[in-house]
Amino acid sequence: MFKEKFIIKDNLNDNNSLFKYYIELIEREADDVLIRGWVYSVENKPVNVELVGQNNNCLKQGRIWRKTRKDVKKKFELSDDYKSEFLIRFERDSIIDENIFIHFFTDEEERLYLKINMQGLDESFTAWGKVTEFITNQPIRRTARFVKNHPREVFNRTLAKLRNTKDDYTIWRENNMPSEADYERQRGKDFQYKPVISISIPLYNTPLDFFEALMKSVINQTYSNFELCLADGSDNDNLGEYIRKHYWDDDRINYIHLDENLGIAGNTNKALEMANGDYVMLTDHDDILEIGALYEIVRVLNEDKTIDIIYTDEDLVDASGTFYSNYRFKPDFNLEMLRHLNYVCHIFVVRRSIMREVGGFREEYDGAQDFDMILRCVEKTDKIHHIPKVLYHWRAHEDSTAGNVDSKQYAIDASVRALEEHYKRVGIEADVEATDVFIMLKSTRHLKKEPLVSILIPTMEHIEDLDKCICSIVDKTEYKNYEIVIIENNSRSKETFDYYENITSKYDFIKVIKWEEGFNYSKINNFGAKFADGEYYILLNNDIEVISTDWINRMLGYCLDEDVGAVGAKLLFEDDTVQHCGVVIGVGGFAGHILTEQDVDEVGYFGRLQVQQEVSAVTAACMMVDAKVFEEVGGFDEEFTVSLNDVDLCLKIRKAGKKIILDPNITMYHYESKSRGYEETADKQARFKSEIKRFREKWSDILSDGDPYYSPNLTLLYGDCSPKREEERFLIVEEIEREEVN
Repeated sequence: MFKEKFIIKDNLNDNNSLFKYYIELIEREADDVLIRGWVYSVENKPVNVELVGQNNNCLKQGRIWRKTRKDVKKKFELSDDYKSEFLIRFERDSIIDENIFIHFFTDEEERLYLKINMQGLDESFTAWGKVTEFITNQPIRRTARFVKNHPREVFNRTLAKLRNTKDDYTIWRENNMPSEADYERQRGKDFQYKPVISISIPLYNTPLDFFEALMKSVINQTYSNFELCLADGSDNDNLGEYIRKHYWDDDRINYIHLDENLGIAGNTNKALEMANGDYVMLTDHDDILEIGALYEIVRVLNEDKTIDIIYTDEDLVDASGTFYSNYRFKPDFNLEMLRHLNYVCHIFVVRRSIMREVGGFREEYDGAQDFDMILRCVEKTDKIHHIPKVLYHWRAHEDSTAGNVDSKQYAIDASVRALEEHYKRVGIEADVEATDVFIMLKSTRHLKKEPLVSILIPTMEHIEDLDKCICSIVDKTEYKNYEIVIIENNSRSKETFDYYENITSKYDFIKVIKWEEGFNYSKINNFGAKFADGEYYILLNNDIEVISTDWINRMLGYCLDEDVGAVGAKLLFEDDTVQHCGVVIGVGGFAGHILTEQDVDEVGYFGRLQVQQEVSAVTAACMMVDAKVFEEVGGFDEEFTVSLNDVDLCLKIRKAGKKIILDPNITMYHYESKSRGYEETADKQARFKSEIKRFREKWSDILSDGDPYYSPNLTLLYGDCSPKREEERFLIVEEIEREEVN
């Protein structure tokens, strides 16, 4: 994220230092600079952090937050309460020194100064600095491959960075957010159905300027049939005075000052008790609504009055209320993702009768009270609608949960308990634990039974790869009730057949069957399935190496659920970067992987590289599928000889009403395409284009409507989950269309 010339990002290889530190992030948010990292004392002493100037004077302009870090604690064997992480925020224009320093020190006067050259820092945020950041924002070991594999992407995006110093989201907002003329048209709309929306807000010592901005964003809504329910637990009457002075004659506003502060859940419940509308909408006390938020919600309800729950996209706004960042472009309803990460968050609108039925918020889940409430609400209905528009601005400031690292720590235990209780209510047996990613959870489902699992491995020659694959299965797999079906495909060498004889004589659960026709991945796997005795199949490439010992247990835990048809894994390149973590329909004009070549430990956009979730498709390089479902959908479509057959299979499974689950906790190495090679010849390229053409014709509906598990606001040109460009063209699709005309 930054160049070494203005800061040394770590000293992990310095064996003489009493401190070890690592700088993870330096970024600009409007006028502020944010620096995040971690530090610890090799003697396990508490380390203090401050920002100082050239004269060793403490810079009061800098604000610093500290918290514990499970990953650092585990790696360096620190105590459970050791606060290693730090987040520093300071206003750039307030710094006049040429250099400033992050000062690490212990109570015993042990010190380390980390210099930040301000000129170098400023240069990193210029156009050329951003270009350098884009190209080098890969670990060194994969930068060359990234440029080699994506030359057009690097060239195009380098030009874009040079032409415009604005960040991608600012450009997206300029092209997509409503104008004043749009708001005027909204105000003139006369809806047939005019539900009352009860905006329910708990208040507690809200800064008056933030509250004023919130009130203006509510009162100026382009849809006016709402009521505002405010329950104030503040220890003063500042907000009440403001309401009485400015809005006391507005009948839509209901305000009460509570005798005592009842906490987040209690104050919110008091606001909900005041609600009389058809729907209730939850808003935090210091955030901002987009002016057209209620209009968009009511527009959707006029299209379908049966909708019970609505949620929208959101972003972060800084303390000044002028700079927007950290876009949250969400998927359509994704229950499995919600269970492990509360991606719904703001705005959340629910039919008032459902909120009453579930009993509102529960105080024992404070810190995760919204997560607990949302889970209980979605258990009551499947009429859930996502509006893919940014209608809520979550304010990030020192005391908010969006900006304050320490204020979030207490929520983790409540989140775990909320999910455990949800599983009990819906009859799922699973263990729940926190992860190293804040408020991301991990579930391990209990196996109701242990049926036979058939692992199908097509192969031709390359016995070293096959042997590595099989040995990793045998040596690392905890689950024992499986068989391996090797589907021999036109090998010729004596060594290969000698290997088959040796491996089958060594293991009685391995058998080899022979495919004697030409290469057709779909036909080969359909053929192999006829010889499989298992209730569940694992489709596995011969260039896979198992990492996760519980891989079959985790896959089977999901596949035993009648709603699930297939389960996929996170696959890694040999250098521990991501090769596959789900397939998005539409990427590149047909379908593709996203967030590839990220480090194995990266969280990814919206947690996609770590969170258990529903997806539209996963690769058959490692996929478990219910044998009955495989048969019901007709197996692989044999017209897809090499490419897109697995995506097509997943879409057929989804069309049959079953879910596709991606579990990134299952990891494998994938030494991609070693056996078959790449699409480097004219014949292979022609075949690839024909399969793309067939895929686009067969699944034109989902390509037109968009992948429900991927936001229409995200780009389909690249796999980086950046905001969608104003005009996106797919060169290979255009080439296919030109060839059709000619």
